[in-house]
Formats: sequence, structure tokens, C-alpha cells
Amino acid sequence: MPFGDREDELWEAMKPRFKPRLVSDPNVNYARDLVNGTGPFATRAQATPQPKEDVRSTLARVVRRTPEVLVKVTGRKKGAKHLAAHLDYIGRHGDLALETRDREEIVSKEDVQRIADEWSDPLYWRQGTSVSAVAMVFSMPEGTNPETVKQSVREAAELLIGDNHDWLMVLHTDTPRPHVHLTVQAEGIDRKRFDPRREDLFRFREAFATALRSRGVEAEATPRYTRGQGRAGTSMALTQLRARIRSGVSMQPTEADLRQAREAMQIALGAAQQPAFVARAQARWQDIKRRFEAAADQLDRSVDREDRRLARDVRQFIQERATIETVPDRALRDAERRVKESQERGRTDRQRDQGVPRGTPPPPERRR
Repeated sequence: MPFGDREDELWEAMKPRFKPRLVSDPNVNYARDLVNGTGPFATRAQATPQPKEDVRSTLARVVRRTPEVLVKVTGRKKGAKHLAAHLDYIGRHGDLALETRDREEIVSKEDVQRIADEWSDPLYWRQGTSVSAVAMVFSMPEGTNPETVKQSVREAAELLIGDNHDWLMVLHTDTPRPHVHLTVQAEGIDRKRFDPRREDLFRFREAFATALRSRGVEAEATPRYTRGQGRAGTSMALTQLRARIRSGVSMQPTEADLRQAREAMQIALGAAQQPAFVARAQARWQDIKRRFEAAADQLDRSVDREDRRLARDVRQFIQERATIETVPDRALRDAERRVKESQERGRTDRQRDQGVPRGTPPPPERRR
């Protein structure tokens, strides 16, 4: 029996969901373009469509834990000075060549400064400080061929950015994860701004993963909830700050961590409730599990041995993920552990103090 009967329902569970937020008039046009597939989304929406016949392959990659690509916006550079400092940093102060859209290599500080000035000059007429460039990073797990990562990023950039915006890229191999820094000029030839949002980043992830697979590297770009993982909800700056704390460079906890710990403690003490999005995440994961189980039943009835093998992998995948754990869930688990330890210490102290007459001085401390 063909797998196609369940494709539509399964793909509905696996595809990302984006909700434009309207806060003021400038965003109305943005939301209208997003919903209607017009404006900046007219070509991108058609750039990397997900063919329905590939749903089975996507399901196989998800349950078999194919490495997920990482694409992030790491910052927005305002003005020539800020942009030149960023380009100097990702070029390792001249040790690494920056590659242009036309494959020209930029090494000297003079050329870097020239590009920073060229990208910033058209913005002088704007009031206030405007973004000259958007910095992004594309990364793959340790062991991936760095040159393959680099060529895949170039293919994704050529597909989704095209010739409207200039851009520079450089490959870094000084960490276990090979990654590429892509810096894109904010002001396009048609005066449209490059300002990637969540849905744009997902398209970059899809294009990056597709380019990697075309080069023989297994890669996938699915939403976290499809894989049974809670949402990240962490900015690049917060991630870097937490890394400095873990490495011992800084001992000051982040305000976000302190606030999260306070909220979790209130929930553990019964004075507050979990955020609403936690319950929604749990409900969504239960729905996805139901659809995965239905797909496994369908695959089990197939005459193809590979389909039946995939069915076993799907069932093992959902068995290992009985529930989805979000960031607040982990904070709450830690808070509940600390509350329990405090209560146990209190009971131990009360048991030790029983039978001791009131006013009895504590025993003298032993000298070592």
C-alpha cells in the first residue's frame, strides 16, 4: 500500500507555523505580503518548495536523527565603523580572505574599509542610525567537510539573496563545528531592505540543507517541535554570555536566568503556574506523535521492506520521546529539586532538635 495516503496529514504536522505580529502600521504591509505571497516573499515562497513526494524521506531523516543545520542572525551592523570592525573580526584581521558574491577575495584592511563605506554611504540620508549589513552564521556538526559547508552556503545565498544585495562570506574551521559567516548588505539595488525574520531563516535552513544533501552530506532543517524538542528561545548574545559563565570568565548570572529561576521557584512553591506556551507545546507534541504513529501503521502495511523498517524507527523515536521538555520545564525541575532538598534539611534539623530542652546551648565545635 503506498505511503501517499498519509502524506498531507503528516506534512501538516511537520511544517513550521509562522504568525505575523502586527504592532503598528509599518508592519501591516509586511504581514499582507507574507500572507499573500507578494512583495519580498513573492520569489522566496517559490524558491524552495517542499515536494510532497519527499515527505517520507524527511520523516526518515527526522526519526534517524540526521544532523540539523543551524542558521542564525548574529547581529546587525550600524554604520561603516561598526561594519568594518565586524568584517575585520570574521576575516581574522587579514588572516582569512573574505569572498564576495562574485568570488573575489578581499584581504587588505583598505578593501574591507572601502566595502564598509560603500555599503553605508547610501544610508546617510536616513534619520538616525540605520543598519548597513546583517550578519548571519551557517553551521554544521563536527566532522562535516568544511569546503562542502562553504559551497552549500554559497548556493543558498545565490538562491535566496540573488543579485539584489551584495554579500561577503568566510569559512571558519577554528572550532569543532565548521561554520560560515555570511554578511549581507542591508540596502538592496531596488531599495528594499534585507531584514530576515523567522520564516526567512527557515527558508535559508531549507536551502542550506538541500544544498548539503545534493553534495552527499545528510542534513535536515525541521522545526524543533517536530523532533520532540522544546523551543530554544535564546538569543546569540545570551548564548555567548552563558558560555562565558560556564567557562569561568564571568561569575555574574544573566538577568534572564535570574528571572527564569525566580519564576520557576514560584511555580515549585505553588504560588504561580507554568507559562501557557508550555501546555501548548505539550499538546502540539502529542498531536505530532499521533500523526507519526498513524504514519508508522501505514508504513507497516507496505510490501516494501524499507517502509517496514522505517515504521520501526518511527515507533522507537516516539517511544524515546514520551513528552517534550521546554526550557521552563528544565528550570522547574531544578527548582523542585532545591525545594525538596530544603524541606528534607528542615525535617532533619527538627528531628535532631527533638528532646533537647529549650535554652540548651549548642555543643562546642571541635578543634581540628
